[in-house]
Amino acid sequence: MLGQWFPWLVSSEALHYGYAIVMLAALFLLRPGFAGRARTWWTVALAIQFWHHIEHLLLLIQAQAGQPFFGQAVPTSIAQLAFARVELHLFYNSVVFIPMLIAMYYHLRPNAREQAAVTCSCGGQKRGAARPRVAASAA
Repeated sequence: MLGQWFPWLVSSEALHYGYAIVMLAALFLLRPGFAGRARTWWTVALAIQFWHHIEHLLLLIQAQAGQPFFGQAVPTSIAQLAFARVELHLFYNSVVFIPMLIAMYYHLRPNAREQAAVTCSCGGQKRGAARPRVAASAA
């Protein structure tokens, strides 16, 4: 969307790196809210996004320095040595998003053990709902 108002951003490696670092920070900051299987899948997404961030950092360094690595004519990431850039970008975004979806599914449908570990009301049970109500004493 930013590219519609600022077309030069589309080819800006700084924008792509900014997105990668914001996504990495969000995955890291939200991780404590997940438990059990959801946390495992969220951590998978975090690890993949960390590598995605490293790839964009390499591209940003090359773009800022004006010196491509690996003997290439343009800034090139490590995985880009084997795969085309557009397809690689689609792959990275998909392979981060899919474990996030799985994590959210498990977060919203925790098993009994995971339910005890969650601290939010996302899992279908409101906090404190399992506690029995104390009946008011009749006078």
